[in-house]
Amino acid sequence: MKSPTAGDLEDCLLNKRRQSSDRKVLRFLHFYPFICVWPAFLSFWRIKVGVRRQQLSQIVEEVQSVVHHLTTEISHQDVRFQAIPYSDTYNGNIKVLAPSQFLVTVPVKGLAGYREAREQRWRYYTLQGTRLSCPVQDPEGLQQWLEVEQFMKSLWQWHEADVNIEGDIVPAKVLQVFQKLVENAIGTCHLSGKVSMLTHHSAVWVAVETATRQVELELVPTVEIPTAWSEKARWPPCLKHWPSRQRAECIKSFGFALLACSHYHWQLSFLQAEQVLLEQLDEDGGCRRKCLRALRQMKEDVWCPGKRPVITSHHLQTVLFWTCEKYPHLRDWRVFSKAFLRLVRKLHKCVSQHFLKHYFVRKSNLFRYAGAGDLDAVAQRLALFLKSPQLSQP
Repeated sequence: MKSPTAGDLEDCLLNKRRQSSDRKVLRFLHFYPFICVWPAFLSFWRIKVGVRRQQLSQIVEEVQSVVHHLTTEISHQDVRFQAIPYSDTYNGNIKVLAPSQFLVTVPVKGLAGYREAREQRWRYYTLQGTRLSCPVQDPEGLQQWLEVEQFMKSLWQWHEADVNIEGDIVPAKVLQVFQKLVENAIGTCHLSGKVSMLTHHSAVWVAVETATRQVELELVPTVEIPTAWSEKARWPPCLKHWPSRQRAECIKSFGFALLACSHYHWQLSFLQAEQVLLEQLDEDGGCRRKCLRALRQMKEDVWCPGKRPVITSHHLQTVLFWTCEKYPHLRDWRVFSKAFLRLVRKLHKCVSQHFLKHYFVRKSNLFRYAGAGDLDAVAQRLALFLKSPQLSQP
């Protein structure tokens, strides 16, 4: 077999450089139509984002008022639930998932000094309190059990049978109590003409009539744990440059929360940590948040419109976090057009594969319960955009 000469090696290197250069030229030509309409896109984006921000600001103000009145009345009826104060600035208890879909976390009171459960045990009970021959399925991914003994201090009401079965605080039981409280509060606060219960949900949902549109709120009892970081969230990973180790420790100091979203298991949530991570994105002068706003606007107007879309703002935020981790340097976030298209490609990949890892609990798939057909429809629209980037679908 003939050994390669120095000339052969030089030719090989030159060919690889030419191929790399050719790929760059092809990519430029592929997105050339988008580059040509880029000024129009920027103008369109600024107008749409400005209008969205103004409309949502008015809607959030009305939603805040409703939530404040309802939760204040609920806290008077049951000491275990905390009133959500009205805020003139950012309200961490209200998360906008889509223009007509809100998540409202209602903090509970009387549980302090959380610690992780050290012993595992089987559960053989039903929600009605009867015994099973086989144990209830263990929690997976973003879920966990919650025992009242995991708290150093607890109100006696959390030991009552209306929310407690064999020492567990059961989210389905909490939701039953909470739903009755919400129904009573709507009548007591004279909000029947503005707020209505949505009974076709297993969780607690209400519809609120605002000045511009009807919005749907999911009201979720929430155990806030600001003093600890969940053992399931093995973050940050080693050998990653974003965020910095010091920034990651700061974010973890905000703790996590447990949401009453299912029957037996509580769902882990990191809304406050995620918000802090978002607020500190562009301290180096990059365009990460600008890209997220543009991505969100295109998602709402073109790729995934609708009242309760399969892709929410939380999904887009997660896509951004993963992209920031892969591209941690400022040079990757200086040019808006390149950074935006990079995000769209990442979103398309996740939606096409029906797989988006939670940023903190990386064994959990955020698309696990999403409809496959809905995801495929969004993937098709994203593919059309990447094939021929434009502001609307044909």
